[in-house]
Amino acid sequence: MFLNIGQSGLNFRPGAIDNFWQPLYKIHHMPIKTHVTYADIDPDNARRLSQELGCHPVTAGLIWHRGFTTVESARFYLNPDFSRLTDPFAMKDMQKAVERIYFAVINREKILIFGDFDADGVTATALLHEFLSCVTDRITWYIPHRIKEGYGLLPEHIQMAAEQAVDLIITVDCGISGTDAVAAAAIEDMDVIITDHHEPGPVLPQAVAILDPKQPDCPSGLSFLAGVGVAFFLVMGLRKFFREKGIWESCPEPRLLPFLDLFAMGTIGDMVPLINENRVLSMAGIRQMQKNARPGIQALAKAARIDVTRLDSDDISFKMVPRINAAGRMSHARICVSLLTSQTLADAEKIAFLLDDLNAQRQTIEQEIIMQIERRIHDNPSLLENRLLMLWDKHWNPSVLGIAASKLSKKYVCPVLLLSCNHEMAVGSGRSINNINIHKALTAHAHLLEKFGGHAMASGLTLSLDRLTDLATGLQTHLQTHYTREDFSKTLTIDAILDISDIRLDLVRDLDRLRPFGMNNPEPLFLARHLKVVSSQIIGRCHRKMMLQSADNQSGPVVEAFHFNVPDTRQLPVFYEQLAFRLKQSKFKADTPQMIVEEM
Repeated sequence: MFLNIGQSGLNFRPGAIDNFWQPLYKIHHMPIKTHVTYADIDPDNARRLSQELGCHPVTAGLIWHRGFTTVESARFYLNPDFSRLTDPFAMKDMQKAVERIYFAVINREKILIFGDFDADGVTATALLHEFLSCVTDRITWYIPHRIKEGYGLLPEHIQMAAEQAVDLIITVDCGISGTDAVAAAAIEDMDVIITDHHEPGPVLPQAVAILDPKQPDCPSGLSFLAGVGVAFFLVMGLRKFFREKGIWESCPEPRLLPFLDLFAMGTIGDMVPLINENRVLSMAGIRQMQKNARPGIQALAKAARIDVTRLDSDDISFKMVPRINAAGRMSHARICVSLLTSQTLADAEKIAFLLDDLNAQRQTIEQEIIMQIERRIHDNPSLLENRLLMLWDKHWNPSVLGIAASKLSKKYVCPVLLLSCNHEMAVGSGRSINNINIHKALTAHAHLLEKFGGHAMASGLTLSLDRLTDLATGLQTHLQTHYTREDFSKTLTIDAILDISDIRLDLVRDLDRLRPFGMNNPEPLFLARHLKVVSSQIIGRCHRKMMLQSADNQSGPVVEAFHFNVPDTRQLPVFYEQLAFRLKQSKFKADTPQMIVEEM
């Protein structure tokens, strides 16, 4: 493509942009489980947006395809600000929540923040504790032990809080299923405010206030928020209410910007849709980390070998969040709250490098479980003939089963349930694919379960051992009844078809304006055809580094490419009829674009 960015703006050869959006009618050598679709992008509209926005035509096409079809909406997508944030008081029970917390503050009641043990839960705990510490010293927090206590607010926790003379409990990222615990709190004359983002059950806890935008009658339209997002909106509401009540006349009113690093970490880590407020606030949070990272973030980046000044959403998703989650899986998640609230880099680094060690342990255990499952599949291939892969074992560590299930569900393109058996009970995690709602499937079999929770793509469950077979049979029937064979196909959506000569640094940098990538804002996927492997080497055990060139232009440019986790390093192509890939800028050679190969 001819591209010239001069003083007059962005110009390109008439008709050239159409090459990016041409359909590829014939797909060669596609595995049966892969379903490939192509973004339906109008070249004229893409060209118009490109000229108006001054961006690369490919970027303009992607923006248009994501629903930002007017210049105004596209500009806001690229350069969002805080002017369109939803009023926190649009969330049901917000007024009740801020009034009760205000009463606790001015009457010096003891407040307990009760969190969850994943990245969303610990960031929400740190965020709310940090804010409320500005107005009271009568505040503490608690994170339950993943194995010994399990998920959520339980009656046992109420007894513990009563022994510590707690007056008010505020849950973050949990509590919506804590009906029994809230009832126990009422007996102890203790109030509970629930802030959560998980799907509510048919009966809600009788709490003073419930902040959960997934409540059927919550008008806020904020159902995409993570737990830390709900906590942040509570902080927004509290800051405004405290201002009206004159609280800030006696102490400095905190700025909200320094809290957004925690918002970004928890939101990106919980894999909620990166749209609307999630996108706006996560972008600001990433900038906050890059420019003025708190000691805990600096230390975590150092342990993960990340240049914090160039940190992006991939670093958060694949390097930082796994280390935070490793604490709850292998030890205790409370150390992560201590990390994120550390006042000195020296203190934070001690915790961060402990998390690094715990993450390495987690990877070893997880890999062993996956290898055991692979051996089972090798010995019994019929396991993959079902629409659900459900397995259990008494030796598996339940804390890592969710990650293992996630990897296996992507590899075998089906929902996966893995359970650890202990005495008479099985505890496990499930992960799903595409549009298959695993939470709805479990809800249909709630009579077989002791407890369960989660959302469409991920769930946790507990049941007695004698019901495992019945659950497996019931879920298989449910999936066969409610979903078609196509729902169990790997789906790739190609955003644009590029030539090797199109892959230049200006395009890669322009695509970065679409970040952060995640659910509902996916990283663009491209396709190139007729590629020759100029050189190749295996890195580590199964990663291939290549230099690729168009087979139709022997004198054309050569582009660096990486194919991670190559299925078989003994059979490496020297020519690709077509290749799906994503584009990145090398973190080692800043002026070099890279192709990251996607398995087709």
